Amino acid sequence: MEARKLGNSDLQITQVGFGAWALGGGGWEFSWGPQEDADSLAAIHRALELGINWIDTAAVYGTGHSEEVVGRAVKQWPGRRPYIFTKCVLTWDETRKVRPDHSAASIRRECEDSLRRLQTEVIDLYQMHWPPRDNGSSLEEAWTAMSELQKAGKVRCIGVSNFDTAQMLRAQAIAPVTSNQPPYSIIRRAIEAAILPFSKEQGIGTISYAPMASGLLSGGMTLERAASLPPDDFRTRNPEFREPRLLKNLELVERLRRVGARHGRGPGEVAIAWVLRNPAITGVIVGARNAQQADGVMRAGELKLAAGEIAEIEDAAAIATAR
Repeated sequence: MEARKLGNSDLQITQVGFGAWALGGGGWEFSWGPQEDADSLAAIHRALELGINWIDTAAVYGTGHSEEVVGRAVKQWPGRRPYIFTKCVLTWDETRKVRPDHSAASIRRECEDSLRRLQTEVIDLYQMHWPPRDNGSSLEEAWTAMSELQKAGKVRCIGVSNFDTAQMLRAQAIAPVTSNQPPYSIIRRAIEAAILPFSKEQGIGTISYAPMASGLLSGGMTLERAASLPPDDFRTRNPEFREPRLLKNLELVERLRRVGARHGRGPGEVAIAWVLRNPAITGVIVGARNAQQADGVMRAGELKLAAGEIAEIEDAAAIATAR
């Protein structure tokens, strides 16, 4: 599997990495619904067997549970240890209600908690999950604390997630930003205008999430399945999974399916390959909830789309995203 250098780091990461958001299970406000740990462990191990070399999670996924599952999976893995990426600043209370905390004290505490749950002595990439909602100095406080954790050897590299160019510049004034993690898919392309060109110019790696639009473009979503998502699945609140947009999105999936059939690939792999066609993308985060799903998507980086196929996909997407 092809690897690319991540930003200013010495990490060579495969084009596709394993995303562990859904592995946190249900019962919290941004869940994907119930999830069996045995399936999660099998999915991670199958992805590693297929050659991926990094796993992306966050403390808040399942309010700590995703990190625990990742820690167990890596501990059980007999091969070379994959890179472990996680995130901070989203905390929770005893009712599992999520709230941001950008204070230095919280970040230091969160890092220690993540190291314990992940059963590791160092986090390879520690990311600020979201920037502060205001323009105050909490961004600088948080980034300074993360830089200090890097200097202390608790984390190898520090990055950001969901940042715009101005926010990355503010962080860069304190310490170099290794990477940014924004959403990017054929139906969500806002980062192409400014964020991707800026990151490429600044030498900031980009590891994008939701290349299959949270499963919408995977080929496994249907009208019936969208209507029967568990009530604690955050996608029930996403307008892309409801009419009038859902049917158009599913029509786009059928176009992706036709393109994929020419290569013996599924629509989800085509959606991922479309993201990776952009040279500003270092890698993409791809989730799987069992070993079978991992088989279907983790080698999408090997699929190279022809120029005509890219144009075909983008024409179909333009119709799907027309409002």
